[in-house]
Amino acid sequence: MFIDGSIVRAHQHSSGAASDDDDDEAVGKSCGGRSTKIHLAVDSYGLLVHFELSGGQVHDIVHAESLVEQSSPSDCVIADKGYDSQAFRNHIEQQGATPIIPYRKNSRKSDKPIDKCLYRYRHLVENAFARVKHFRAIATRYDKLERNYASMLALAFIIVWLPMWAE
Repeated sequence: MFIDGSIVRAHQHSSGAASDDDDDEAVGKSCGGRSTKIHLAVDSYGLLVHFELSGGQVHDIVHAESLVEQSSPSDCVIADKGYDSQAFRNHIEQQGATPIIPYRKNSRKSDKPIDKCLYRYRHLVENAFARVKHFRAIATRYDKLERNYASMLALAFIIVWLPMWAE
């Protein structure tokens, strides 16, 4: 399983939905403007396993454990340096998988080397983002409500992957 996160710019009218609670509708605010982050887990074929939405300023590691727990069991969990955390590595091992996450320059090195052959296939999750961002409604978020944007994202993944299963 491969996991990663990608930021999507939010249109200026996509925020400000009327709400009874203090939920932010997965629209974050930073110096670059309003944005949403898509946290994605894909399998070894590049097919969607699970996704979550958050505000654009939220770090990837916040949703990492949830992505692993909500996804089907896997032998390996492959992620980039943004997920370098000993607590997350321990969580992956508790789930019965092997973490393949490179260490940051400033982090403590381990005796266990990562499998570079498997890490090279991390492009599958990046390709999944590239394919789904061809849709205008996904590349720029226009929906005010998180559930509407999540529905559009799920529909976009269905449209992208359905022709692959038709063969």
